[in-house]
Amino acid sequence: MQIGKLKALTPMVIVYVILLVIGLTVPGMWQPVVYFMFYVALGQAFNIFLGLTGYVDFGYVAFLGLGAYGMAIALQSFAHLGLIAIPIGIVLAVIMSVLLSMAVGAVALRLRGAYFAIATIGVNEGFRFLLVGTKLWGGSEGIVLSGFMRKAFGREIANYLSTFVSDLLLFLVAFLAALTTVVILNRKMGYALLALREDEDAARVMGINVTKYKIMAFITSAAFAGLIGAIAWTLKLTYVFPEDVFNIHYTVEAIVIVMLGGAGTLIGPMIGGLIYGILKYYLSVIFPGVQLLILAPLLIITIVAFPEGVAGYLIKRTRNSRLAEYLR
Repeated sequence: MQIGKLKALTPMVIVYVILLVIGLTVPGMWQPVVYFMFYVALGQAFNIFLGLTGYVDFGYVAFLGLGAYGMAIALQSFAHLGLIAIPIGIVLAVIMSVLLSMAVGAVALRLRGAYFAIATIGVNEGFRFLLVGTKLWGGSEGIVLSGFMRKAFGREIANYLSTFVSDLLLFLVAFLAALTTVVILNRKMGYALLALREDEDAARVMGINVTKYKIMAFITSAAFAGLIGAIAWTLKLTYVFPEDVFNIHYTVEAIVIVMLGGAGTLIGPMIGGLIYGILKYYLSVIFPGVQLLILAPLLIITIVAFPEGVAGYLIKRTRNSRLAEYLR
């Protein structure tokens, strides 16, 4: 891939650096910035599948949840190895999410549109009831890791991992998801995915193996979901409960972020994640208890005003200008 194609990452890098500087220099802003970045990373990861294929996966949170359990199992089992347990947990989180995505994708991706969405709704609920019913990995009591981490790493390092290192890793995951999107968009896979998003039947007639590319996008997106679950939940919160990590509202939030920012665009999930995260955070501070009542109409107004997403509007307005090569 030509280096020039990476220009599209420039606005993203600038925004990430600004957020890092704000978080590190403004007192009390680190955790709000990380809160915003969680939604940016979630949007970037989900956009690889929803944005590039047009398929809505309502079971997406299952991959985040399984990634969270992957890190929890690794920390519980390999805490005696010290900090090596963390990369083991990251690898295990990705493997578990990818294996689940392969199993789900092999069945659900044979369906289209609403049938695919309905088929994926039960994935996260099925996994939650499986863990609770079989009492697997602690069942409904989940896995609490604060004691393991303090014994293995020491109190100070354990606190440092959950309050700073996990947050920095979230920035890295958001960037890697965006970089992966750029690489996909500039390869044969990207053109194939965009063709099937516009008209799957026409793409199939043209000889594109749409099933292969859908599964590749599905697995890639799930792998990043596993990373987010391992880092933003387990490593940061130091506990995993099935009711929390398999909650479908995270999937709904991911869909809103991608549609708000601009599905299939590179910069859209970042814009959507920031708008959604900032509104949700500050409305809950200013109007506690009724924040969602205010947030919903604001999101509806934004989506009606920008039907192609905020990024889609910006890209259209800057077409044929020098700014266009930085917006995609």
